[in-house]
Amino acid sequence: MTAYSAPIRDMLFTLRSVGDFDRVAALPGNEDISADLVGAIFEEAGKFAGEVLAPLNQPGDVAGCQCKDGAVTTPDGVKQAFAAFCDKGWHAMPAKAEYGGMSLPTLVSTPVMEMWKASNMAFSLCQMLTIGAISAIDHHGSEAQKALYLPKMVAGTWTGTMNLTEPQAGSDLAAVHAHAVPDGDAYRITGTKIFITWGEHDVAENIIHLVLARLAGAPPGVKGISLFIAPKFLVNPDGSLGARNDLVCASIEHKLGIHASPTAVMSFGENGGAHATLVGEPNRGLEYMFTMMNHARLNVGLEGVAISERAYQQALAYAFDRVQGRPIGEAAGKPIAYHPDVKRMLLDMKSRVEAMRALAYYTASQMDVARQSADDGEAKKAQARVDLLIPVVKGWCTENSVGVASTGIQVHGGMGFIEETGAAQHFRDARITTIYEGTTAIQANDLIGRKIVRDGGAAARELIVDIEATVAASAGAAEVAALAGALGGPMVHFADSVSWILDHNGAAPARTAAAAVPMLHLTGIVAGYWLLVKQAGLAAQMLAAGEGDADFLKGKLVYARFFAKHVLPGVEALYRAISEGSEAVEDFDPALLAS
Repeated sequence: MTAYSAPIRDMLFTLRSVGDFDRVAALPGNEDISADLVGAIFEEAGKFAGEVLAPLNQPGDVAGCQCKDGAVTTPDGVKQAFAAFCDKGWHAMPAKAEYGGMSLPTLVSTPVMEMWKASNMAFSLCQMLTIGAISAIDHHGSEAQKALYLPKMVAGTWTGTMNLTEPQAGSDLAAVHAHAVPDGDAYRITGTKIFITWGEHDVAENIIHLVLARLAGAPPGVKGISLFIAPKFLVNPDGSLGARNDLVCASIEHKLGIHASPTAVMSFGENGGAHATLVGEPNRGLEYMFTMMNHARLNVGLEGVAISERAYQQALAYAFDRVQGRPIGEAAGKPIAYHPDVKRMLLDMKSRVEAMRALAYYTASQMDVARQSADDGEAKKAQARVDLLIPVVKGWCTENSVGVASTGIQVHGGMGFIEETGAAQHFRDARITTIYEGTTAIQANDLIGRKIVRDGGAAARELIVDIEATVAASAGAAEVAALAGALGGPMVHFADSVSWILDHNGAAPARTAAAAVPMLHLTGIVAGYWLLVKQAGLAAQMLAAGEGDADFLKGKLVYARFFAKHVLPGVEALYRAISEGSEAVEDFDPALLAS
């Protein structure tokens, strides 16, 4: 497996071209944020990712985690790397300063988190789940709960989990059976939870489990779910650790990928019930979990970006190292990077990474504006944009990552199928990203149901207005104008798809559901290409001004042009699948497959 080098130039350019960095830095609370500070943070994070985390990625995949008598051991080096990660303050970076974090904008923390995920995705999941648990407690916990748990969770001394689903439930949390009974001013939880990422491990002294469970007499379905805190070790009022709680890791899953991330089956209450405290009010647990859903889905979408970047870097290095055959029109001895189809594959990988990164960073910047802007109208518009794009970031970026990682294997040829090269690990690690934190279909149904139908397509039409503004502003440089002009047809298909969904959802919801995933992909391609055009526009301006590295900037134009010719045409096919093909799915009887 090749080394990982954080693409800092690409990251900084993306922050400037589509992340509206100056606007985010000017938001209330961001007064100390500067380009120099961000550059320094990225440089140091890149070193840690490349020198500490990346070397553990393949050995961790090979060794995996071990579970014996309820105790989980992580692969060699992981515990030491986590200690160094926390000592340098990286674990605390996304969190609030009042709990010991850095209070950095989402736009700044997002590229750093991409580095962790690209260098060692399995390792990064521990921080991601902990940050999600911190957010839930911060938003909905009592002052006592915040004071007791958050400082040590932010520091990484304690980590966090989210115990949501159960064997019979899957994605349907209405089927959750775990129950809680009062015990003085606390509760006792009994039940089994599955797919608990970093649910048991040896890298921190305590694990703070957030658990969804039902109280007696609670309403049926998701309206009767409450949220509880159940620590691995009970915590005394002074913050010291007490007795072991009545919860245990029954086993860890044997998975396709992310082997160094322990995915636990957690058993609560084998000896009377796990001690827990209620978060917020009863029966509002799922509502509370959704408060950090946008960030969680952004971060999983970011995994798609990160794995794609890592697979691309490895494929690129191999393509320049491997000599096989004589590329057409080239001298003998040229590496396979010069073969036309390998060039096509590398360009496809790179252009998709550029579009995915742009979409993730743009959405992160809108999160910052929505949360921090003093202008209520601006904040509401940004929040509507976030709500529209989050399912696309999660679904489109992760689906792309599976394809990009697969292409990376293809660039390697037969050697890509051999585990020792490391290319296969990226493919295996990428595969889970389309499933957890809501499958692609769940994201797509959210896009058409909650994000398009609910507001009558208003947020989608606002996006079209902004895309049209980019096209109008790109009339200067001929090449950029041509790239922007390519948005015309796809924009119409996007608008018509929105109208089709609005026209058919009421009378034929199964038909629009059958069109949901194609609609998600169509939206991702159009939004991603729109942002590539914005990047190309800035690159053209900088080239004209003689600013920056010319080859780097020319690359931005090349990647946008490739995307326009090879990916953007897929919008028409997706539109036809939406408007003409969904009925074929709706009318199909699966029993025919069993006949």
